[in-house]
Amino acid sequence: MKRLSLVGLILVALATPALAAEQTVSFKSGDETVDGFLVSPEGKGPFPAVVVIHEWWGLDGWVKDQARALGREGYVALAVDLYRGKVTNKQEEAHQLMMGTPRDRALRDLKAGFNYLASRPDVRKDRIGVTGWCMGGMYALALASEEPRLAAAVAYYGAPPTDAAAIAKIQASVLGNYGAEDKGPSPEQVKAFEAALKKAGKTVDIKIYPGAGHAFANPNNPWGGYREAAAKDAWSRTVAFFAKHLKGKA
Repeated sequence: MKRLSLVGLILVALATPALAAEQTVSFKSGDETVDGFLVSPEGKGPFPAVVVIHEWWGLDGWVKDQARALGREGYVALAVDLYRGKVTNKQEEAHQLMMGTPRDRALRDLKAGFNYLASRPDVRKDRIGVTGWCMGGMYALALASEEPRLAAAVAYYGAPPTDAAAIAKIQASVLGNYGAEDKGPSPEQVKAFEAALKKAGKTVDIKIYPGAGHAFANPNNPWGGYREAAAKDAWSRTVAFFAKHLKGKA
C-alpha cells in the first residue's frame, strides 16, 4: 500500500504544472505605469490566463498565494495592484484605500492587465478569465461587463452590477460564490443578479453557502468568518469552472 501511495504521489506531482517563475511586472495603463504579480507555469505554453483582483486590503500575501495556486493549475496568473503598492491589514485604512481608488482608474488598470496578458506569447488570447474577492469580486464582474473578450469570470462575494445594460454586455460565463449570512451583497441581491443574467441569456452558476458570511474564503478574515468547508468547495468550483471555460475540460 505504501508503494502504491508513493507511485500515486509521483503521478500527481507529474500531472501538476510546476511554476516556472513569479515576478513583478509593469505595464501601461493610460499615461500611468501599473505593477502586477505574475505567476507562470513551467513550459512554453501557450496557457490560459487569469486576471486576479485583490480585496480591499491590497495586493497582499494571501492574494499572491491565490495567484500561485492558479499557476499550479496551469494558468498564467496576473494579480493587478490597484492600490499602487499600498497594503494594509487595518479595516479603517482598507476602507480609505478602497474609497480613494477611482472606479474608472481601477477598470482601466484591469483592462491594461488583460491586454498585457493577451500580448504575451505564452498566453492563449481567447482563454483569459478573471477572479476576485470582496472588492475584487465586484471589479471582476465590472470587468466582465467592460471587456467582451473575457471568457470566464469568478466572483467571490463581490457586489454584482444591477444595471440591465451593464448585465447585457457581459459575454463571459459567470461563477459566483456567496455567503447566506452576508449583508453586502445580500443573498437577495445575488439572486436578483442571477435572475437578470439568466433572463439576458447568459451562462451563470451561483452558489450561496449557508452559515457563511462575507469573506468566508479568507482564513485571515478579521471578523472570524472563515468557513473552511465552504472555502474548499468554492475553490473546487472555481478550478472546475476555469478548466471548463478556459481549458475546454468538463
